[in-house]
Amino acid sequence: MIFICLASCGVKRSLEQRPDITGIKKIDTSRIKHSDTHYNLGNNQLFKNEQGVWELYLEGNALERGVANGSLTRELIHHQEIAFMNKLEAMVPSENYRGFLKSFISYFNRKLYLHVPEEYKQEIYGVSRYGLERYDDFAPGYIRMLYFHGAHDIGHALQDLMLVGCTSFAAWDDKTEDGQLLLGRNFDFYAGDEFGEQKIAAFINPDKGHKFMMYTWGGMIGAVSGMNEQGITVTINAGKSKMPFKAKTPISLVAREILQYASNTSEAIEIAKKREVFVSESIMVGSGDEKKAILIEVSPSNFGVYEVENSNELICSNHFQSESYSDDKRNLNAIEESHSKYRFDRMHELVSETEKINPEKAVAILRNMKGLDDKEIGYGNEKAINQLLAHHGIVFKPEERKVWVSSNPYQMGEFIAYDLDDVFAKFENGLEVHSVATVVDNIPQSNFIQTKAFQDYEQFRKLENEVKDQLSKEVEISVETAKELVSLNPDFWEAWFLAGKIYYNSEDYKNAIIHFKQAKKREVTTLPDVEVIEKMIRKSYRKL
Repeated sequence: MIFICLASCGVKRSLEQRPDITGIKKIDTSRIKHSDTHYNLGNNQLFKNEQGVWELYLEGNALERGVANGSLTRELIHHQEIAFMNKLEAMVPSENYRGFLKSFISYFNRKLYLHVPEEYKQEIYGVSRYGLERYDDFAPGYIRMLYFHGAHDIGHALQDLMLVGCTSFAAWDDKTEDGQLLLGRNFDFYAGDEFGEQKIAAFINPDKGHKFMMYTWGGMIGAVSGMNEQGITVTINAGKSKMPFKAKTPISLVAREILQYASNTSEAIEIAKKREVFVSESIMVGSGDEKKAILIEVSPSNFGVYEVENSNELICSNHFQSESYSDDKRNLNAIEESHSKYRFDRMHELVSETEKINPEKAVAILRNMKGLDDKEIGYGNEKAINQLLAHHGIVFKPEERKVWVSSNPYQMGEFIAYDLDDVFAKFENGLEVHSVATVVDNIPQSNFIQTKAFQDYEQFRKLENEVKDQLSKEVEISVETAKELVSLNPDFWEAWFLAGKIYYNSEDYKNAIIHFKQAKKREVTTLPDVEVIEKMIRKSYRKL
């Protein structure tokens, strides 16, 4: 009852603090449908290219952008809301517990509005007018959209959800083909397969600040990967966080503010410094004009900036590197127990071994599925740079204002090239009725997606999820399923581990031990995972 009371009070306060929406009735909301893949609202437009990626152009003040965004992308917003809420229901199947969770989330976010700039509250409000009414019982549209902007933060604070594990790099001088700064990253935020189906290359022309692009999804005005017209790039990588007690500024909105208002790395640092965050995050900022990249490392109680010296590369995974965090226990624990250090070392290995990196070679690095020293570690292993679950991969060449974004599946589809100067020139000269991509510079899809190995992996992922669900419900599973798991992904430790659990539950302890030992011989993701395997081996021996 206390939580419910506090939650209702929190929502009421948030509603009272909704942004200034004066003049919203004067804004045109009527989109024109040219086809199922092309809409416009005034100069704003939405177009789906042949790779399946939506290209969105928005202009005007915050309310105008928000309303145009919501009106144009309403079906995409609905798709993402359904995908996200379905994921929540799958993770929390109990209706009673979901009721508690709803109250907790409301209470947790009770002060969120105090940490979101007025401009972005207005923009989110405009988008929220097109949310699905069916979820209003979870939270009213505007409040719900605010919550969604903190989903990345909550996802990585709750490490067990395994929603994030991103890896990025920057290279320049004699490390790249032409000496220019080049950046690449995988965004491994996972909230279910449906969540990653729809992607938007958004090009924003705001009334204040710089024009910029970001790779995003329906309803999201925050930035996770983007570049502005000044050649400033931004990508975010989660760090090790303790569970926060209340929400502050979502990291995606900090990144968005940097994109919109920073013209160099110093200005990016100042923007990040003035915002209070509620989780730990590395923000990689590249600057084409300065020809360098830095890491801004933020957390609720600390702040650091990391720059390499006498080097031509910068690597980032999910732990901090600046002096400010050298004694941070959580950060040291992440380095020791998680897969962050392994991916960091693997990315360093790949960047160091790749001569004269260009966009095509950068994409090859992002698609790499092997472990250190090119070890086979199984498909879908979180120790790989390419975990085969990424929402997207992206490559920036900021000195030329060029960007390449991946299309489905994962980062394995065709990378679509955009020239930022060219894109905005096209939009500002009139309504485009076709893609604004620089098609001749596109990077082809990976040959891997045509192989039997890829088909086996897709089948494995489906079976893996089914088995985990059945194990959690204590449903009896046939040993044939155990054999199929291993045959579909034989180099992956978890295939053997799940098979071992099936044998264990079938009271075939001899085969359980064999499979658990085989799991331990492979590249196990984390130290806690190793400890779980060892525990199951001991239990199996006792049963035997």
